[in-house]
Amino acid sequence: MPQDIDTTLTSAKNKAAEIETHPFEPVLPSNATIMMMGTFPPTADKWAMSFHYPNFYNDMWRIYGRVFFDDADYFRVGDEKRFDPERIRNFMFERGIASCPTVKQAIRETGNASDKNLTVVTPVDLDSILPQVPKVATLFTTGGKATEVLLGLLDEPIAKSKHPKTNQSMDYPYQWQDSNQTNMVNDLTLYRLPSTSRAYPLSLDKKVAAYKAFFERMGKL
Repeated sequence: MPQDIDTTLTSAKNKAAEIETHPFEPVLPSNATIMMMGTFPPTADKWAMSFHYPNFYNDMWRIYGRVFFDDADYFRVGDEKRFDPERIRNFMFERGIASCPTVKQAIRETGNASDKNLTVVTPVDLDSILPQVPKVATLFTTGGKATEVLLGLLDEPIAKSKHPKTNQSMDYPYQWQDSNQTNMVNDLTLYRLPSTSRAYPLSLDKKVAAYKAFFERMGKL
């Protein structure tokens, strides 16, 4: 094999195998009662802002806009192709909605944010997160991978066939991993909501309906 081709392949392989750390800090309002948990953002060249769900073509913040304000562009900055992270953050603090990724470190096996090709290196440390949001009683995921990661943190393994399907929920009996924790873990519930990626085969209207039903049930609407 010619040396330049070999070097290119080696470089691509190394880049694909690079361990990345999640770039955004969790949003943890002390009054939060529910916590949104996704996986990993796209590469920085796809960001429209430095905040959770940063890709302008991911519909998360359009869905929030429609659910809470009947306006898909509520969090958008004018006609620009980006959303306003401060407006989103302020809204989450006002409504008591936390956001924390399920993955701290990961490898993009194919160089993109596809959950299918994401190898989780370090999952979220719920021992450090939950005490910061002591009122949270419900975790909600935005896809299958996040659900899988969270269920992998439980002491008792749960067969994949028993994982909640989209728009379903289950008890989430998390136990502290740190034996020095003295406070009790809340009786947690885990909900699985649809992915807001446009690659997920569900119409925007149906995603909005699913999120609206969830937030109504959680007393946020």
